Amino acid sequence: MAKIKLSNTLTGQKQEFKPLEPHRVKLYVCGVTPYDHAHIGHGRCYVSFDLLYRLLQFLGYDVTYVRNLTDMDDKILKRAQEQFGDIQRYKDVTDPMIKSYHDDMHKLNTLPPDYEPRVTENIPEIIEFVQGLIEAGKAYQANGDVYFSVRSFPEYGKLSKHNIEDLKSGARVEVSELKKDPLDFALWKSEPEGTFYKSPWGWGRPGWHIECSAMAKKQLGETIDIHAGGQDLIFPHHENEIAQSESLSGKPFARFWLHNGFVRINQEKMSKSLGNFFTLKQIFEQFDPIALRYYLLTHQYKMPIDFSFDDLEGAQKAYQRLARVFDAVKCTQEQLNVREGQSKIVDEMLEFLTDDLNTPGMFGVLFENLDKLKENEDEL
Repeated sequence: MAKIKLSNTLTGQKQEFKPLEPHRVKLYVCGVTPYDHAHIGHGRCYVSFDLLYRLLQFLGYDVTYVRNLTDMDDKILKRAQEQFGDIQRYKDVTDPMIKSYHDDMHKLNTLPPDYEPRVTENIPEIIEFVQGLIEAGKAYQANGDVYFSVRSFPEYGKLSKHNIEDLKSGARVEVSELKKDPLDFALWKSEPEGTFYKSPWGWGRPGWHIECSAMAKKQLGETIDIHAGGQDLIFPHHENEIAQSESLSGKPFARFWLHNGFVRINQEKMSKSLGNFFTLKQIFEQFDPIALRYYLLTHQYKMPIDFSFDDLEGAQKAYQRLARVFDAVKCTQEQLNVREGQSKIVDEMLEFLTDDLNTPGMFGVLFENLDKLKENEDEL
């Protein structure tokens, strides 16, 4: 089995990847919050880690892939209030957006995860997780809310490299008079009686960060091999996941943390909050979805992409050239697996791919050998 090296955000180094259990990989990728259509930034994340999923399988690993749906969130409730005048109609927001998201992922040819847990289907597990943190002295109740005590976890900041003393109240953290410390974050948010879910602390709903910790634990156990997501999730989301999960289990939460770079417009991160984004559906009106997939993969996953339609147009032409060459090639992945170690071209491509998913290098090998492939598909 070929060795693979991955850039681990936790250590700040590129390391040889070895799963906790031989030949078995537990992979968790943070999914969407379905209050609107998915945009190119989402497409980049899920195409990047779809490639990782496929590569691990190709190399012979038995991969369990979990990608959640955050279908209970402040943004969703706000959208429900705006559209329907009732936050309790949140499913009227999430259900069509989840369908839209699945359609986009299918068009991008991403493989479905083995498990796609929804927050709303895991409330008992979330409540149990929060209760465990309270009993461990890591969280506290305050007027129906429950907060995680950040200073109870001395390693807080080890992923994002933030110094806890330098973090200031109001800088990407929620401020509340109920908190013992401004850095503490909500595990459970109280709501009026009869609203959302009944808990030991009264009616309410989970906070954002606890949701992923609970769903990852349920599907993959206390320690997972790879946790992945967008670069914008490093802090506070992934940092808080680590604090919660490791405070409860006493074990490392994830051994490797992978984060894809931003998609930028005019040097600014593309995001819904900034309003400078294009949805995948808008792109698909003008371009082949697989051409977009190709465009995204011509950039190494960690590097930022400065998006432009001119660049996408050029990528579509290059993709079409590849498609013409491979039109006549009848070669399955099973055949490629058999030929691994026997084809110089495949081995060279794998050498780049297994070096932190170096897709530009991989495509370079492919284009250098196009003429050879035209003449003899057995070169694969």
